Amino acid sequence: MPDKKILSWNVNGIRAVHKKGALEPVFKTSPDILCIQETKAEESQLVKEIRNIEGYNSYFSSAEKKGYSGVCIYSREEPAKVDTGFGIDEFDSEGRILIAYYQNFVLFNIYFPNGKASKARLDYKMNFYTAFLGKAEEIRKSGNSIIVCGDVNTAHTEIDLARPKENENSSGFLPGERAWIDEFISHGYIDTFRIFEKEGGHYSWWDYKTKARERNIGWRIDYFFVSDDMKKKVKSAFILHNIMGSDHCPVGIEIKD
Repeated sequence: MPDKKILSWNVNGIRAVHKKGALEPVFKTSPDILCIQETKAEESQLVKEIRNIEGYNSYFSSAEKKGYSGVCIYSREEPAKVDTGFGIDEFDSEGRILIAYYQNFVLFNIYFPNGKASKARLDYKMNFYTAFLGKAEEIRKSGNSIIVCGDVNTAHTEIDLARPKENENSSGFLPGERAWIDEFISHGYIDTFRIFEKEGGHYSWWDYKTKARERNIGWRIDYFFVSDDMKKKVKSAFILHNIMGSDHCPVGIEIKD
C-alpha cells in the first residue's frame, strides 16, 4: 500500500476560505485525507464545489446552532463507516466530532471546545476531553490503531506558545488543560510533531487582531496524535505555515500504510 498524507486545518469558516481561494493550495498538496474544523455551516448551505471535490468522498457534521463549530473530512478512500459523535447528546449536538473507520486505523477529527468564554465553557471543555478519551480508549480496546487530529484548543508545554508566562492564567494554557494532555499521552498516545521537532517557535494559530502571524507570536494548538503502536509508521509530521486563509494553518502527517 502507498503511504498516506493526512492534513488537519481549522478554517474558521469553510465558505470564507473557499471564497478566498484558500482551499485550492491545500488540495494541491495532494492529501489522501483532509480533516477540517470550524466549518461554521451545515452541509445544505455549502455550494457543490465545497461538498463535492473531485477524487474525494466528503463527510460533514454540523452544530444545532447555526453558523457555529462544524467539522468535515475529505477522503480519497471511503471509510467503512463514519460516526458523528461519542453517543453523548451534550457533546454531539455541537458538531465537533467525526470518527472514520479505515482498514488500518480509526481517525478522529475533533474540534475541541474553547474554554475562554466562561467558567461554564471551561467545565464543558474539560468534560469533553474526558468523554473523548473514554471513546478513544473504547475503540482502541477493540483492537484498533488510533489517529487523532484537530484543534485541541490547548498548548501543551511552554515551547508550544510564544509567550507562556503571559498566558499561564488564560484558558488554552491553564494547568488543568495541560495536565489533561499529559494524561492523554500517558494512556499511550504520541504527539507526532514532537517525534521530529524538539524546539519551540513552531505554531499553528496566531491572533488576527494583533497581526501576530507576521511576528510569529503564536500557539501550537493543532495536533496529530497516534496510538503508540503506530509510532513507527509515522514518516513525518509538519506544519504548513505558508498556507493562508485562516487564523490557523494546516498541520499534517505522513504514515506508512
